[in-house]
Amino acid sequence: MIPRVLAGPSPAAGAEPLAGHRARLGDLPGRADRAHLIGMLDSAGLLGRGGAGFPVGRKWGSVAGRANGDAVVLANGAEGEPLSHKDRVLMASRPHLVLDGLELAVEAVGAQRAVLYVGSEHSRARAALEHALAERAAERSRTLPRVPTTIVSPPVSYVAGEESAAVHFVNTGDPRPVTVPPRPFEKGIGGRPTLVQNVESLAHVALVARFGDAWYREAGRAGTPGTALVTATGGARPGVLEIDFGTTIGELARLVGVASEGGPVLLGGYFGGIVAGTDAWSLPLDPAVLRAQGSGFGAGVVAFLGDDTCGVTTTARIMDYMAGSSAAQCGPCVFGLRAIADSSARIATGQAHRDDLTRLRGWSQSIAGRGACRMPDGATGLLASSLRVYEADWASHQHHRRCSLRRAAAVATA
Repeated sequence: MIPRVLAGPSPAAGAEPLAGHRARLGDLPGRADRAHLIGMLDSAGLLGRGGAGFPVGRKWGSVAGRANGDAVVLANGAEGEPLSHKDRVLMASRPHLVLDGLELAVEAVGAQRAVLYVGSEHSRARAALEHALAERAAERSRTLPRVPTTIVSPPVSYVAGEESAAVHFVNTGDPRPVTVPPRPFEKGIGGRPTLVQNVESLAHVALVARFGDAWYREAGRAGTPGTALVTATGGARPGVLEIDFGTTIGELARLVGVASEGGPVLLGGYFGGIVAGTDAWSLPLDPAVLRAQGSGFGAGVVAFLGDDTCGVTTTARIMDYMAGSSAAQCGPCVFGLRAIADSSARIATGQAHRDDLTRLRGWSQSIAGRGACRMPDGATGLLASSLRVYEADWASHQHHRRCSLRRAAAVATA
């Protein structure tokens, strides 16, 4: 069996115990073999899986260079994106793989404290991690040198998973982004250099440490090496899958049982964008390729909308969610996102004001880049993509106050 992140027992079986984890993958390599882990991560080309896709080795090196043996590592499992389930599935089924990666990060950057940051709604994931920590505590002689490790659960919030928001919550109990420098890798939890790393990224690190950078690069079919977890919805068999980077959207559609090809696809989640079906089906799910096409892999969400989905109604509901989930720290979020949500709702429900669509087009271009955090950028990016892909539908709703579809389905949020 190829030792990838979700290889082994079915995630439906629950958390893999420590004994099973070690029997399947073996122990982590010895200290001497871990000395050059950061360089190995660079050579592997491992990208972070939290959404931004920043190179993991470079991120660890930035913290290690400032740490002076007094850093903090935060394993980010907040997963506030409504359409994403990959992180909670990973934590609930492979907790020891996440903890392996966390321990390697602690040693590599010189940390004296570790934090598991698990969304408060992810109860199965938290329980699995708590049990896994207890299993390891019972075998201290076989684990890496321990540092104080705590599990912290932020409230349900879209922005709580942003790295500065995570640090701010641990420090103050307020899960909102902090936009003024220094950044977390410079001065984070308790004023210490802090590595904030997504839990899937840590799981991949645990495998690279065991099997090497060349092994990692064996997977991947386009410009980016490796595999990734994706959350796919809209088919008969939705769920979390592990795919090679470069797998096409059409291939994924067949895996999850999408009934008919050619419908629009939402990539990346609520912070992503909608791609027309004619453009999407042959598109590789690869961060580099998607970025060159003006799209993005983001949090690994692939939502097949189908030709029977009302893009206007779907977009309006997402805009309302984004407006209600903002950090409420600046005008573009407080007023801009709410204005977008209200105009979208009026158009979707046949109550459009005369200039609503014109205003939406303007806001989709003018608000981006003006917020205190990137929340407005994500909302307006998705809006702009919807206005392109569903241009005729938006016009029909605005000018004729009706939907061209018999049935208006919305993107599921759970």
